[in-house]
Amino acid sequence: MTVQTLGASLRRHSTATVLFHHAVAERLGLGPADHKCLDLVTERGPLTGSELARITGLTSGAITGVVARLEGAGFLRREPDPQDRRKQLLHCTPKARRQIGEVFAELVDFSALLSGFDEDQLATVAEFLDRATDVALRQVALLRAHAMTKPQGGGHEPR
Repeated sequence: MTVQTLGASLRRHSTATVLFHHAVAERLGLGPADHKCLDLVTERGPLTGSELARITGLTSGAITGVVARLEGAGFLRREPDPQDRRKQLLHCTPKARRQIGEVFAELVDFSALLSGFDEDQLATVAEFLDRATDVALRQVALLRAHAMTKPQGGGHEPR
């Protein structure tokens, strides 16, 4: 397998993953950004809105809307930060955990996906995914840093 072939496979997988999570968001009655913000709170534990904005690159105004929609749907709750009462921590609700779990339980059969791989192969796959995730997150930071240094307005290619 060549690096180009693996790169094409990664890109195809990335696109399929984005489309999959769009469909999961639809199933939960959420927009894609709302779903992934909820996913971040679920994965990382309680976060402030500012932390969520920093991680996602969304503006504070956009995060305010995301939080309001997720709270309104019963997926997030806000609680005062015990360390700093001026801040609010966002928590994933049991309802959100249950509904997300139900959607994934219906759709993803990891035992079938993983059958035929031995322990060493699975360890290699896990290591690759961890490394690929770390690289992707570093690339996000580089892309955002580059965008911040570019002059705003004009000179952008139409999308």
